Amino acid sequence: MSAPPRVLTVAGSDSGGGAGIQADLKTMLALGVHGMSVVTAVTAQNSLGVQGAWELPVEAVRAQYRSVVDDIGVQAVKTGMLASAELVGTIAELIAATDAPAVVDPVGISKHGDSLLAASALDSVRTKLLPAATLATPNLDEVAQLAGVHVGSESDLREAAEAVLSYGPRWVLIKGGHLPGDAVDLLTDGTEEHWLRAPRHDNRHTHGTGCTLASAIASQLAKGQSVPQAVTAAKEYVTGAIAAGFALGGGIGPVDHGWALRRGIRSA
Repeated sequence: MSAPPRVLTVAGSDSGGGAGIQADLKTMLALGVHGMSVVTAVTAQNSLGVQGAWELPVEAVRAQYRSVVDDIGVQAVKTGMLASAELVGTIAELIAATDAPAVVDPVGISKHGDSLLAASALDSVRTKLLPAATLATPNLDEVAQLAGVHVGSESDLREAAEAVLSYGPRWVLIKGGHLPGDAVDLLTDGTEEHWLRAPRHDNRHTHGTGCTLASAIASQLAKGQSVPQAVTAAKEYVTGAIAAGFALGGGIGPVDHGWALRRGIRSA
C-alpha cells in the first residue's frame, strides 16, 4: 500500500495532551495523513496552565528535522512553539530550504496566558520565520505582540492582515475567535480575501484550538488542496472539535480531535 501524505510538526510537547505536538499528531491522524514530529521544547502543562518549559538544544532540533526530511520527506510542515530566537532562526532556515508548504502558527502565549516565546525572539519571528511561511495563522493576541495592531472589532481584521503580510508570508489567516459574536477569520494574500464564519459554541473547553487549526491546514495542503480550500476544510474540522470539547482536570479542557472519526465522517 502507498503511504499517506506526510506532514511534519515542529513544536513543543504538551504533557496534558491538549495542545502542541500531541494535538498536532492527533489532528493529522484524524485527517488521514502521516504525522511526524520535531520536538522543540518540553512543557509541564495541564488544564490549569504551564508549570514549566525547557527548550531543546538547537543541534537536537536540527538533527530531528534533517532525520525526517532527508529520509522520509514531507508534503507540508507546521510550526508551533519555538521558544527562543536561536530556535526560530534555525527552523526558519530549515523550512525555507524545504520544498513543501509551511504553516506558521506564531505561538507566543498559551491559552492560560503563559509565555511560550522569549521576548528576544519576536524580531526573529518577524524577519526570519514569517518570510519563510506559506501561511501564518496568528490570533489577535499574537497580532498585537508581533505587529502592534490591536483588533477590537471585525472591521480591524483587514488592518491586522496587512500588518502581518508586511513581514513576508504569502498568506495570512487572522483568527478572530476572541471577538464577540460568530467566530470570524480573515484569510488573504493581499489581493484576494476569504471571510470564514462559524457559529460560536458555548463551550469553554478550547485548549489546543490554534495548534489544531494549523495542523489541519497543513494536513489539507499535504493532500494537494489550495490554501483557501485547506483553510476552509480545516475550519470546519476545528469548529466540530470545539463543539465536542470536553472537561479534563480542573481548568480548560481540550477540543476533541477525534470527533469526526467517532461520527464516521471521513475528511477529503
